Amino acid sequence: MISDSRSAILSRIRAANKLAATAEREREYGAVARDYRIQGSLNDADRLHLFDERIRHYNGTPFYSTGDIKSDIAAILARRSKHTLVIPAEFPSDWLPEECHFIRDENLTKQQLDGVDGVLTTCTLAIALTGTIVVESSSAQGRRAATLIPDYHLCVVRQSDIVELVPEAIRRLERIKHRPLTFISGPSATVDIEMTRVRGVHGPRTLDILLI
Repeated sequence: MISDSRSAILSRIRAANKLAATAEREREYGAVARDYRIQGSLNDADRLHLFDERIRHYNGTPFYSTGDIKSDIAAILARRSKHTLVIPAEFPSDWLPEECHFIRDENLTKQQLDGVDGVLTTCTLAIALTGTIVVESSSAQGRRAATLIPDYHLCVVRQSDIVELVPEAIRRLERIKHRPLTFISGPSATVDIEMTRVRGVHGPRTLDILLI
């Protein structure tokens, strides 16, 4: 009985503290001026140009589709000398060139992911201002591990899925906020204490974007 009473009292204290902390946060942040831009103003061509510019700035390489996605993918992979790639379980089969070998990711081990030439995926959306692609962890776009372990990543991006600003992207992502999301701005890179830049530490060393 004493134990039950103690638990009840502590539970009420925790609930009160939580309410107080929430109210304090609302008072603190409610007064912050939120005058940043939440809606882009660029037309389609300028938004695409900005995305291209930012991708290149972060050492990614954009390619533009000729209209034949299968041939586009084949040409990019041949240029990179990539032959064996992991793909998500639901990646479109009609986009896959016959001259390459594709392995559908059905819980491949880390060792198996590390043994391929790269990974080929689509993405949820892209952000022009930051040169970012957002990949959802799903059977359509792949597990997070599949986009972090291989040394090469080719991502197919629909131009219609490019937004200009981060707030626009966050609003679009609201519907899948419960899923793990990976935000990628160029190839993986880090800088140590001596300011030596190293690529491929926690993600692909090379990132290619096919814009369709």
